Amino acid sequence: MAKAYWIARVDVHDGERYKDYIAAARPAFERHGARFVVRGGPFEAMEGAARQRNVVIEFPSFQAAKDCYNSPEYQEAKAIRQSVSDGELIIADGYDG
Repeated sequence: MAKAYWIARVDVHDGERYKDYIAAARPAFERHGARFVVRGGPFEAMEGAARQRNVVIEFPSFQAAKDCYNSPEYQEAKAIRQSVSDGELIIADGYDG
């Protein structure tokens, strides 16, 4: 079974409150087997518009990635994130060769 990934690009407007989002999201990530592959850090935009922060989170399956996003724990965290940042988040199926 192919893994799946959340791919997020985010501009954070309130760094202190964004920490609250990270703490609130942690239980959902742990429950659904999330593993951070990219979590902020330096980057170079090669094409297109960039955002301040890039995040890639690996999940054991596409269903696990969707279940995490739709979980009550993540929905609570999402409300915090949306109040302090702008961005895009997609779920992508991993390549299974």
